[in-house]
Amino acid sequence: MRIFLKDSHIATGACSAGVLACEFRRRPASCSSGWRDATQTCSRDGCVTRFQGSLIGRSAFTLLEVVISVSLMAIILGSAYACFDAGIRGKRMIEPRVEVFQNARVAMALLAADLRNACPLAKEFDFLGMRRMVGEMPADNLDFGTHNYTPDGERESDFCQTSFYVDQDPATKRLTLYRRRNPIIAIDPLSGGSKEEIATGLLGMRFEYFDGFDWYDTWGEMKGTKQQTSNRDQPNLSGMPQAVRITLWFDSDPQAKIVSGETRTNPPMTFQTVARLILADNSQGAFGSASGNAGSADQSAQGTPAAGGVQ
Repeated sequence: MRIFLKDSHIATGACSAGVLACEFRRRPASCSSGWRDATQTCSRDGCVTRFQGSLIGRSAFTLLEVVISVSLMAIILGSAYACFDAGIRGKRMIEPRVEVFQNARVAMALLAADLRNACPLAKEFDFLGMRRMVGEMPADNLDFGTHNYTPDGERESDFCQTSFYVDQDPATKRLTLYRRRNPIIAIDPLSGGSKEEIATGLLGMRFEYFDGFDWYDTWGEMKGTKQQTSNRDQPNLSGMPQAVRITLWFDSDPQAKIVSGETRTNPPMTFQTVARLILADNSQGAFGSASGNAGSADQSAQGTPAAGGVQ
């Protein structure tokens, strides 16, 4: 069989079914071959190129197969992006709440530890808990003495005058919890010492006091602030409570920027616990002495309510 090519190539050979075996002869000037898997022999008369290849199974993708493949790839990539985006959103939502839980855990631990070892603060008042508001947010403060202190200087013992209070940051409008500690007995038990920051991002702090029968919003009184009348028989005006219920409200998303006048959409996270004053029975004031043994037995029967958790 002889085949005439466009560039004066002459091919001779025999072709079998499905297999092409050819021999090409051309001029010496173009002694090269563009065929794959070809062997070439050049002589004075010309070049001989031998080529052998299969013509069976040489097919391409159809348009339908390409469209289906592209569609499947798009579905897979879309699903992967959705999973990745959900993970990023979950991380952004959880990270600030982890910080809130950490701040609440530390604050609750410090408050409960100091209250468990609470003792009378001064002769004027044993224990002082006042109801206070900062704007629309509850911001109670607490003053008492505690033995939860390790002395590290001269003229110090394990007794320490302690105060817990909150102050508002004018920039963020959020409350910061502080603790004041004075290990040296001062003339004014409500001042002096040093303060330390306990937690930030608070939206409120509330204390409630238990005398064995009822809960009270305040405890104790400062001399000169109230008239000495028949209210003196109220058990929350003297002595020490048996337990204190602590409630803290934290911003659930402290990293969000709250624009002035914008309505807060995320509800605050509420943490609550009850700290029992272990030394209260040994340091009761006038109320504990007047109650006698019968009153003490009744108080023991009442017990302390269980501590709350996170709401």
